Amino acid sequence: MSTTAPEAHRNDADRMTDPNWWRQAAVYQIYPRSFADSNGDGIGNLKGITAKVPYLKSLGVDAVWLSPFYPSALADGGYDVDDYRDVDPKIGTLEDFDEMAAALHEAGMKVIVDIVPNHSSDRHEWFKEALASPKGSPARDRYIFRDGLGENGELPPSDWESVFGGPTWERITEPDGTPGQWYFHIFAKEQPDFNWDNPEVREDFLKTLRFWSDRGVDGFRIDVAHGMTKNLEGTLPTRADLEARASEGDGFVDGSHPYWDRDEVHAIYAEWRKLFNEYNPPRTAVAEAWVHQTRRARYASPEGLGQAFNFDLLQADFDATQFHTIITKNLAEAAASGASSTWVFSNHDVVRHATRYGLPVAEPSSDAEIMAGQAGKKWLLEGGKQEDVDIELGLRRARAASLLMFALPGSAYLYQGEELGLQEVGNEITDAERQDPSFFRNKGKEIGRDGCRVPLPWTAEGPSFGFGDGPAHLPQPAWFADFAVDVQDGDESSTLELYRKALKLRRELQSGEELEWIPNADPQVLHFRRPNGWESVTNFGTDAVELPEGTVVVSSSALEDGKLPGATTAWLFG
Repeated sequence: MSTTAPEAHRNDADRMTDPNWWRQAAVYQIYPRSFADSNGDGIGNLKGITAKVPYLKSLGVDAVWLSPFYPSALADGGYDVDDYRDVDPKIGTLEDFDEMAAALHEAGMKVIVDIVPNHSSDRHEWFKEALASPKGSPARDRYIFRDGLGENGELPPSDWESVFGGPTWERITEPDGTPGQWYFHIFAKEQPDFNWDNPEVREDFLKTLRFWSDRGVDGFRIDVAHGMTKNLEGTLPTRADLEARASEGDGFVDGSHPYWDRDEVHAIYAEWRKLFNEYNPPRTAVAEAWVHQTRRARYASPEGLGQAFNFDLLQADFDATQFHTIITKNLAEAAASGASSTWVFSNHDVVRHATRYGLPVAEPSSDAEIMAGQAGKKWLLEGGKQEDVDIELGLRRARAASLLMFALPGSAYLYQGEELGLQEVGNEITDAERQDPSFFRNKGKEIGRDGCRVPLPWTAEGPSFGFGDGPAHLPQPAWFADFAVDVQDGDESSTLELYRKALKLRRELQSGEELEWIPNADPQVLHFRRPNGWESVTNFGTDAVELPEGTVVVSSSALEDGKLPGATTAWLFG
């Protein structure tokens, strides 16, 4: 079907020079080690991505976001960075990066890279220098070192727990061989936190942002954007004190938490924004900031990063009321901040939504559980048994949710493999094969994030389903063959072809920030209208419902005698 969308605004050349390209972009996240392996060593690489540029173009995305590809010991999947201005030799070279970026740009896609500013690897040259330098030295001041408590400093400065389990403090051995100071790490002990009060740290990250911007990077995803600035001076509160305060009605919405979401962080982003705006078009940025909704707008302000992830739909059940409330609130928030909304269901840190939607609803018992989705987190804690997942229902709901998301104003963020309807890999990965530090640091009580990071299946045959010429770095289950690209390619009923069709239409139709809710007598149905007469209708229930007047141009599942079945979204024109 042809549309009335202004084609001149939608061609590749205009998108590549448009300073507002990010506002309505479809962004595809690549976890480089698990996307495509060009040399058969079991690890995905930049040449593998370059070889798949035609696939990405056929999918219809506007930008590609790469998770870290920097030199790393992989203590945390590449988020422990040894060198911010280089490429891990296992993944490629700077020349390979330039070749990949040029190929993506030639195909009309922007390039976004992950920046990890909260912490470095313990193999970073600065941290090695800090360990070799004395207490109070300039080298140590780049990180957060403190004397311990107790008679001889044998106790950590506080009893806080890291995100991955275990203490947030690690004691070092001084250069003279004696037990010494403690350094702070929110995540793994291999990830020491930077001291962002240090001007040298601030200047070096400006250098890094300019390094990649000069190489043609169009934008940045800021990892742990809410965790950089800290107040760890004086007597620190206990873990019980922090937990008690967090459980209060307003938590830490005043910015007073010692290391999360402090107001001072926005001075850093204002400085970054000045740098981004030196380029034409300006470089974009999106904050990964797990903060209270009332605090998110500052990260997304035009004077700051410009956009912040909204993880609200990712945390929601497949429920019409929850979706309506979340969409309404986030569109209002984006309008107030001058940003555009960001919508996401899956990424490298959470259980894939095709699996989450196939699990019984589970109430979260803590913020940490919400991080991986309510039902998904419970499933991980219980061992990730595939037999507990209603695979057909989960995929049906995931397709419906994704088609609804693509019709919303704002940016749609996709995670590699969701366009194939991939399920999370659960207990098929053995303990010996796991890589995620959260599995090891939580003493195996949860299986961690490896299941969403398993390399993609490109073909139904081959030693790693077309990922490479040999075994993949994480094991792929036999059922991956059913989800392979070559199985779905050209099959109009497949999830891959649904994504291709929907993203093509989205690119032609997406304009403006307007959304008009259309009331429906059935509370299980969400119906809204976008510009150009484009309407989206989602049936969150189980029984088929009548569709409004109009021509259906795409639906996530086949219609039933002209009706919209349960767990289905349809787009139509009146």
